[in-house]
Amino acid sequence: MLALDVGTSSVRGALYDEEGRELEGTMAQIRRSLQTTFDGGAELDPVEGIEQVARTIDAVLTQSPASGVQVEAVAVSCFWHSLVGVDAHGRPITPVYGWADTRAARQAEELKQLCDERTIHLRTGCRFHPSYWPAKLLWLREAEPHLYAKAHRWMSFGELLASAFFNQTAAMSVSMASGTGLFKLRSCEWDEELLEALKISPELLPVVAEKHEAFRRLKGEYARRWPRLQNALWFPAVADGAANNIGAGCTTREYASLMIGTSGAMRVLWESDPPSEIPPALWCYRADSTRVVAGGALSDGGGLYAWMTGALSLSDDEKELEKELAGMEADAHGLTVLPFWAGERSPNWSTDARGAIFGLTMHTRPVEILRAAMEAISYRFALIARSLEELAPGAKLVASGGALTASSVWPQMLSDVLGRPLHLSNVAEASSRGAVLLALEAASKLKSIEDAPAPFVQVFEPNAARHARYLAGLERQQEFYEKQYSGVSIQKPE
Repeated sequence: MLALDVGTSSVRGALYDEEGRELEGTMAQIRRSLQTTFDGGAELDPVEGIEQVARTIDAVLTQSPASGVQVEAVAVSCFWHSLVGVDAHGRPITPVYGWADTRAARQAEELKQLCDERTIHLRTGCRFHPSYWPAKLLWLREAEPHLYAKAHRWMSFGELLASAFFNQTAAMSVSMASGTGLFKLRSCEWDEELLEALKISPELLPVVAEKHEAFRRLKGEYARRWPRLQNALWFPAVADGAANNIGAGCTTREYASLMIGTSGAMRVLWESDPPSEIPPALWCYRADSTRVVAGGALSDGGGLYAWMTGALSLSDDEKELEKELAGMEADAHGLTVLPFWAGERSPNWSTDARGAIFGLTMHTRPVEILRAAMEAISYRFALIARSLEELAPGAKLVASGGALTASSVWPQMLSDVLGRPLHLSNVAEASSRGAVLLALEAASKLKSIEDAPAPFVQVFEPNAARHARYLAGLERQQEFYEKQYSGVSIQKPE
């Protein structure tokens, strides 16, 4: 099976066997990033984005001999919450707007006057926020009226990708639809009441895929380019966050996934109906038609770490930098960071939160700023964890994501901040593996995703003294947040 992990920071492909194991020597990856704008935009060129995926497939197939491996299916995990408009021929007419695009902040606030946010949150699992489609669509209607009027259909990058490769308009998986903010979690249908309030026709939205639906028969140019994929089942893209939980083995409420990649998230996934109550700090989506995933998301994670190391001209020697970070005491730098370079999602969903660093002096070293930012992100996870306790009390924490697996400092820091053991997953690419397991289950080659547990490679135990210092740092961060954004209802440290 070919697995594609289509993210905002990279496109990764590899071949997997029928037990969900990556085949050695088949991996290919293309690095990329969303293009940011001065006014809060975060965009991807749709044509270039499709070609990046195509080149990744080229590389994977080139690296694996045609006679050695038969590709029977393609599994795709794709970044959640993106939006792109296409014309009547399926050609993109807008950029791909990413989850980090904050230009619809005012429209998100206007939605709170138009609809009851709590009711919509319980029904769709989504708050009113620039990340989601309702605010983005209202912003586009106002900011780009000509483009908005030309759009024949709105979709995410996952459907745009499949539509480009096949002679049909691709259906949208339940997983991807649930992250739009326009989808009813319980009936798995578009929320017509919300669409009517927004004056958006349901005909402008994708058809939602049936359970285990798949595409076949690549269009001519791609059939000639990839003859080994011509007869493969191509499953609709699933959301990378849900796939990450599955790939890391977090498929019941006994386990909570803590992931830091470009962004960050803490999630629980289980097979059941959506919860009757969703804590305000959290979202709730679907992994598929029978499984829900709930949690909180941070817009800043490894992306902020990368920004810091570049902007502060820190050492390119990662081992040396890790050693320097590890040698610092907890919350000893005198700094307080509000880690909202890409805006805030959980827990307060502020539409105007921005990054800030308080306490700088002439003696502050760049590495101390980086350490303070890592601690600041960890504090936001502590707030998410408190809300998630309502849905998954006592869940074992499982860490994954490139920013965590590449560091020994950050997992220990998180364990100390949370005051709980943190189990580091042994799965290097959890989102790819999760998409593969869902596809194997859909193809009846795996009875259940729960039959493929993921091992842990290391356990980080919390230090009580550092935990106490971090609690003081968290309280200080919350005080600065309240002063900066007075009037915003915040979650107080306990």
